[in-house]
Amino acid sequence: MRVAFILPGLHRVVRGAEVAFESIARELAQMEDVEVTLFGSGEPRDNEPYSFCHIPNVPRNFFEQWPKVPVFRGLYVYEEFTFTANLIRYYQPKEFDFVVTCSYPFINWLLRIRGRQHQPIHIYVTENGDYEVRASHSEYRYFSCDALVCTNPQYYEKNQEKWKSILIPNGVDPDLFLPGPSNRSIFNLSEDVPLALMVSALIPSKRVCEGIRAASKIEGLHLVVCGDGYEREKVQILGEELMPGRFKLMKLARHQMPDMYRAADVLLHMSLDEPFGNVYLEASAVGMPIVAHDWHSTRWILEDTAILVDTTIEKETISGINKALRCKSRDNIKLRHRLVEERFSWKNIARMYADFFRSFDADSLSKERTAASKITF
Repeated sequence: MRVAFILPGLHRVVRGAEVAFESIARELAQMEDVEVTLFGSGEPRDNEPYSFCHIPNVPRNFFEQWPKVPVFRGLYVYEEFTFTANLIRYYQPKEFDFVVTCSYPFINWLLRIRGRQHQPIHIYVTENGDYEVRASHSEYRYFSCDALVCTNPQYYEKNQEKWKSILIPNGVDPDLFLPGPSNRSIFNLSEDVPLALMVSALIPSKRVCEGIRAASKIEGLHLVVCGDGYEREKVQILGEELMPGRFKLMKLARHQMPDMYRAADVLLHMSLDEPFGNVYLEASAVGMPIVAHDWHSTRWILEDTAILVDTTIEKETISGINKALRCKSRDNIKLRHRLVEERFSWKNIARMYADFFRSFDADSLSKERTAASKITF
């Protein structure tokens, strides 16, 4: 079974969909009957069990000030366009049985146009939401795939009738993210003060600025924001203005994140409609109390281990943080880590992907894939 994962940020961006695809690929590649290749703009790494193909592109931050117009609706789409233009030279459909993606539109269109003699089964994952899957206007009406992996129950319920679908969440490595002693000194953080942590892309939908405003109202609370994005300057200025001496904006390497989670007392995540939220699992795995927005997906992921509030109401967010600061008993920590071990280990998630791949009869889908490859604009 030959599987390709295609995403511009692979081996370069250390968050969200990139972490998910790399982790799933790593586990799949260790199965006896699976060969995996990743296509991304980063560089190959030693000791990975999968193959990696470097695709040159122009990184997304180059496009932060570029205009938003139809099709090119944001910096990620500009980046994807430059990536796809180079991907054409490297990606050979005949070499794969399955291809897994989560970005739209250009990669999706390329997969449908090329390789009409042999089209791999195209699995689309809702890592960044399901808007492109459901929308029927403008460029979204050209979306197509052979099957859909839905990362939360809400997406599955909305899309299962139209697409061959399965509900598979993201995961975490519970052997890497696990409870342990705090060591704030490695991050030059103050000891003996309550510390909240936000781990997020610095973009409007993550509502980091709203989190800073809420945290600033809690006397003595310090806040660390880990992440990057085009709102970085706005976040830095607001944090320093509202929380002088109590705020830090940091950009950490992946291997530093377990220690960062263990150093904090509470995780705050303000997004209203997170497609999944790997950050929830990473924080839970180390035993951290979490304050997040109360909606269908977070209830399903976190069960009764988190403090879910209406984060659009600042008073509720503040109350949630104060409550979370009191929820670090040994039993609480064990409960959160156990939830991750039982439901969300990457090994189990990869096994679900492999079973889904094996559920396909390639011959029965050949006609459907040939038809899907023909785009008429």
